Amino acid sequence: MSDDVITQLATRAEVRGWAFDPTLWGLIEARAAATPDEVLAHEDTGKELTFAGYRNACLRAAAGLYADHGITEGTSVSWELPTWNESLVLVGALARLGARQNPLIPIYRHREVGFITRQSEASLLIVPPVYRGFDFEAMAHDLAAEREGLAVLVVNRNLPDGDPAGLPPVPATPDVDSGLPIRWLFYTSGTTADPKGAPHSDITVMASAMAMAECLDISADDVSALVFPFTHIGGIGWLIASLLTGCTLLTTEAFDPAGTPAFLAANGVTLAGSGTPFHLAYLAAQRANPDTPLFPAVRSYPGGGAPKPPQLHRDLKAELGGIGIVSGYGLTEAPIVVMASTTDSDDKLADTEGRATPGVSIKVVTLDGSIAGPGQEGELRLKGPQVIAGYLDPALDAEAFDEDGWFRSGDLGVVDADGYVTITGRLKDVIIRHGENISAKEVEDLLYGHPAVADVAVIGLPDAKTGERACAVVAVADGQSFDFDAMGDYLRMEGLRTNAIPEQLEVVAAVPRNPAGKILKQALRDQFAGSVKQADR
Repeated sequence: MSDDVITQLATRAEVRGWAFDPTLWGLIEARAAATPDEVLAHEDTGKELTFAGYRNACLRAAAGLYADHGITEGTSVSWELPTWNESLVLVGALARLGARQNPLIPIYRHREVGFITRQSEASLLIVPPVYRGFDFEAMAHDLAAEREGLAVLVVNRNLPDGDPAGLPPVPATPDVDSGLPIRWLFYTSGTTADPKGAPHSDITVMASAMAMAECLDISADDVSALVFPFTHIGGIGWLIASLLTGCTLLTTEAFDPAGTPAFLAANGVTLAGSGTPFHLAYLAAQRANPDTPLFPAVRSYPGGGAPKPPQLHRDLKAELGGIGIVSGYGLTEAPIVVMASTTDSDDKLADTEGRATPGVSIKVVTLDGSIAGPGQEGELRLKGPQVIAGYLDPALDAEAFDEDGWFRSGDLGVVDADGYVTITGRLKDVIIRHGENISAKEVEDLLYGHPAVADVAVIGLPDAKTGERACAVVAVADGQSFDFDAMGDYLRMEGLRTNAIPEQLEVVAAVPRNPAGKILKQALRDQFAGSVKQADR
């Protein structure tokens, strides 16, 4: 990271008339000064935070955390809260103190939270009492009893409160040459291994947020849906995007397929994000009342978390209006390295995730280790201002970075001659049947086009004869029917080669996804690994 990156970010913000500061706390102050009375966050409870009100609430919470819990610059704090407006305040309070904060997605339980608080050397764990039927308070106290030095703060929308006059000085603006301080520890959700800690500075997260705001052409007039877990790195990115641009965030504690679209509609949403499960819910809500536009002010549907089905883009645009899905691609370790733009053609919006964002370089490496040409599939390897320098556990770096320092995404994709990126699958999501590679995403995208398919995941299952067999796991749309023969007939009609047509179909009530919208394929593999295949080709 260099001063050049900060200068470039400042220049890009100035061109658009946005607020900017190289620290999160400085950005909070800058936005509060620019538009103090405009709304930062409007919650589905009716509670609102103006930008000045947000700054003031952050100061009071910071004073309470400092006086009552000893939180100061460099203190490591883990917190696992729902998407409350108070969670946004907590972020600002910890930024004012210069703490190293570690947001945890609320699906994490004893094993993950215990590992993370140990590895991050957290001195404070902040949790709700009970949320969605789980006793976080009891879990936190169990973990604190197991590790000396870990204190617990239970928050039920009642952050610590103190007099800002007692706060220590604002941490100095970091000297880039001596290395930007780690202000964030985000963890990737593992399947069988422990989560991996990805250290970020304010600048690495800010670089991704600014890229997103530019691609979506966000202005102070926009109203954006923040309906996925705020503790995800994308949630922090949306907070920073709001502080940069002055747009309003519509927040909800937990997404409800019926209630949340109505809440967004009632509050004039213009950016209806932020991923396939949410977009599917908006489409279902519109179809339930087709004569009345659900989101009359909508401009686009920001996407991310997982590649979109191209048909979903077309359906949203046709039935709800706006320009369709404007999606981005990234990872916890490298957020928003690729994103579409509101000025892209309809075909590019439907079929790609956009182009590399400013400062990002992409190298595509084929499975045999050679550099791929335009349109040739390979692993995406990344460099850029938002890419981590290494994991918290340096033992993970050798596998994560190649010999030239490129971050290995583990994702397969192609980059066309114009620089547009299409994600084609995961290195570990390629189904190898009789030695032939089958892209799970290719089959998924085709199945999404069938009117009876509401959601789908294609997984590889062990097979003694073929090595692996393809299994389609389908949630069927209301009032529709779908069976194995219908699947095969449809895929053949769509021109899919015979060896890629799944040998097995499992119909489920819902395809399992994590709160960020990613399909839990390992859970499906575990569930169906012992089931009997339905075809023999």
